[in-house]
Amino acid sequence: MAKAHARHILVSEEQQCLELKERIENGEDFAAVAREYSKCPSGKTGGDLGEFRQGQMVPEFDQVVFNDELNKVHGPVRTQFGYHLLEVLERTA
Repeated sequence: MAKAHARHILVSEEQQCLELKERIENGEDFAAVAREYSKCPSGKTGGDLGEFRQGQMVPEFDQVVFNDELNKVHGPVRTQFGYHLLEVLERTA
């Protein structure tokens, strides 16, 4: 079964998510931004979600994590929890 290692940033508002994405794309450190802004407990570890299997996260996550480009910031991705920026660090089949 496919596995991935990803990190994310969770915020309440889409506009804030877009602003944070722009900051990261302009050179700010993803982990530092996650520690400062993410509402998820994973923010304390720079947004690191560790390794997980397909189906363990919400479907919106799986769609990005198991299909989109590695080492690129994706989002905003809207889920029941809010708006996420996702970065897929590695993926195995």
